[in-house]
Amino acid sequence: MTENLDPFSISQKQLYEACKIKGYDTQIYETLSVPERFVEVKITMKMDNGTIKTFKGFRSQYNTARGPGKGGIRWHPEESASLVKALSAWMTWKTACVDIPLGGAKGGIICDPKGMSSRELETLARSYIRQLADVLGPNVDVPAPDVYTNPQIMAWMMDEYEKITRKHVPSIITGKPLPLGGSAGRSIATAQGGVYTIREAAKDIGLNLNGAKVAVQGYGNAGSWAAKLLHDEFGCTIIAVSDSRGGIYAKEGLNPHKAAEHKENTRSVIGLKGTEEITNEDLLELECDILIPAALENVITHENAQNIKTKIICELANGPTTPYADDLLFDNNILVIPDFLANAGGVTVSYFEMVQGYYLYFWTEKEVFAALDRVMTNAYRSTIEEAKKYNTHNRMGAYSISVERVLEAMKLRGWI
Repeated sequence: MTENLDPFSISQKQLYEACKIKGYDTQIYETLSVPERFVEVKITMKMDNGTIKTFKGFRSQYNTARGPGKGGIRWHPEESASLVKALSAWMTWKTACVDIPLGGAKGGIICDPKGMSSRELETLARSYIRQLADVLGPNVDVPAPDVYTNPQIMAWMMDEYEKITRKHVPSIITGKPLPLGGSAGRSIATAQGGVYTIREAAKDIGLNLNGAKVAVQGYGNAGSWAAKLLHDEFGCTIIAVSDSRGGIYAKEGLNPHKAAEHKENTRSVIGLKGTEEITNEDLLELECDILIPAALENVITHENAQNIKTKIICELANGPTTPYADDLLFDNNILVIPDFLANAGGVTVSYFEMVQGYYLYFWTEKEVFAALDRVMTNAYRSTIEEAKKYNTHNRMGAYSISVERVLEAMKLRGWI
């Protein structure tokens, strides 16, 4: 069979299934299936070598019934309008799933930041904000870092917005450096939130995390921190990790800190002493207790879902599993913690950062993580109960809760 792997089409199919489960008619689906606003911008700038280059950028504001739009900005050579729209939809359901008062948005620029100088990156960041300043704001739409963007880029973006508005607006951007109003714990929040859900899932299936075998596809910020937290806090055995160049495997386990250091020094985990090289595809099919897809979308499909040999899948990536694969995993009794629940730690701490910025009083990391634990645990429990109620997989459980909350806000506002 041939699956449609277009990200926005997948998000629409998932939404359609959720509406069907809830008994909503096609009018409701059509109301929820497209963004409120989608903006495409052209950014023209002079490169260091004197050439003029044009970049295409996007911002999708999917639904703001529950609060200001919220979502990261991705810089990637393969960024697309479809992916940005899909991610803005998933952000809408994500904020609703963890019950924070925000809507969903997402942004992106088609570019290769790895080949750009610091000056070029700064120019691109400031130009993007100048193009979109009229549709952004702390009470309108609040960006954050995502793929290949970071706190420094967020600092440039915040500064550019403040120059335009001629006032300090710390809550216009989250994921900022701490001296500029960032939140303690933000850098590891996505991984930490995912680990809280893994802890709860392990309780549900009676899995002892001490010694549990973990494989992580995607050893970026979220994936590497998840491996380190599971290893250090629960005694999990990390048997495999990977990045865009390939993966490494160690039957008796590897040190996730050394893997991160090796990647920092060599730009890949490949070659870490005491490990053997495997492919990203091989990693997904390893026999393990916990599988963490933390890289790209559409890595678990109808082609490999039947070969997945794990007890828990924690989706730190966005959209790693296709709808067809979801059904196969459910039939095979694999507990999936769906993406917009599993990776909601980042947006939750971003929300905490917004709150701290509003009243200029900042929390300790201990306070941040205590609040994050409460939010993630409650969201996990609600999702599991909702899935059981409708005898469906956890993604539909999360969708069911999220769509209902968004619709309630839209009805109270008189939008529908």
